[in-house]
Amino acid sequence: MKKSGMIIIGVIVVIAVVLIAMYNGLVGKREAVDNSMANLDVMLQRRADLIPNLVNTVKGYMQHETEIIDKITTARQNLVGASSVTEKAEANQQLSTALNGLMVIVENYPDLKSSENFIQLSDELAGTENRIATARRDYNEAVKGYNASIKKFPNNILSGMFGFEQVSYFEATEGSQEVPNVSFE
Repeated sequence: MKKSGMIIIGVIVVIAVVLIAMYNGLVGKREAVDNSMANLDVMLQRRADLIPNLVNTVKGYMQHETEIIDKITTARQNLVGASSVTEKAEANQQLSTALNGLMVIVENYPDLKSSENFIQLSDELAGTENRIATARRDYNEAVKGYNASIKKFPNNILSGMFGFEQVSYFEATEGSQEVPNVSFE
């Protein structure tokens, strides 16, 4: 075989190896996003599982505070039923707002605040909230790395050819910075 033929084969092999490495890198980053979303889903489900116990504990003390209980129950159902990242983020924010409203109301019930069951559930919920924040941060970090990778040259060519699409961040919904309005009328 001629020397120029060997050079051409060598160049083709190098290009193939580079393309394979780029593709595998994109696949790895996409898997990291999927794994982070799965971890976040586990934390959101843990939170959703704690809510009925908390609601039942609170119901025994707050017979006339049904509005907040209904909001929490509805928000929990929305979170459990959410399928897209956007739906999960919106339902998560709705549940957070409802739970914040509950904690404000709880201040008026000293017996409830001192209930061992309520204290334990509140502590578990607070720990879960911290885990959710960490899982959300990890997910958004994975999304950032993946999205940046599919936009950079020459990965953008390969990502377009193989259908690697941008992924949504898990963001707070509009109005989530507002303090919930709780009335005792």
